[in-house]
Amino acid sequence: MSRRQMVRPGGRSARVQASVHTAVRELLSETGRDALTVPLVAQRAGVTPSTIYRRWGDLQELLSDVAVEHLRPDTAPEDHGDLMADLTAWAQQFLDEMASSAGRAYIRDALLGDPDGSNAGQCSAYAAEQIDTILTRASERGEQAPDVETTMDHIVAPLMYRILFRPAGLDAACARRLVIEFLGARGKGGQ
Repeated sequence: MSRRQMVRPGGRSARVQASVHTAVRELLSETGRDALTVPLVAQRAGVTPSTIYRRWGDLQELLSDVAVEHLRPDTAPEDHGDLMADLTAWAQQFLDEMASSAGRAYIRDALLGDPDGSNAGQCSAYAAEQIDTILTRASERGEQAPDVETTMDHIVAPLMYRILFRPAGLDAACARRLVIEFLGARGKGGQ
């Protein structure tokens, strides 16, 4: 079980997490990643370094926790009226956010400080929740919607692969093409 899973939500624990996360974000923007240390974060957050080590283990796990929190979507996906439009808009926004230099840094941090895979799972769950919202809306409108996992496999997985390993030529048209090919194949008896 990771340290983050053992922490009780609310109260002092939530205040410590909020102040430490804020300190990390501020220091990253002010001094950069190379100058970041646990004692510097602790001083800014008003906690002891031992508090950070007890809760997060090391700087990389702290950066990972901050990254996962940053990658959490703020709002539900927009409703554009049909599955194709909703999924295309979401995929383009996802790509725009994740492929940015800040997005890539957060992805890297989320994965590097993730010894048990729970952060990767949480990031995946965020995307799955967003897609589930889109697919549920489509079903409620009477549209034939695929399941969440198949959509993740055909939209999110290739986007993440390209973001991480083949970013050249990655743009909104690529995201749109993935959606069109996926939904088009489904309409022709595929998936």
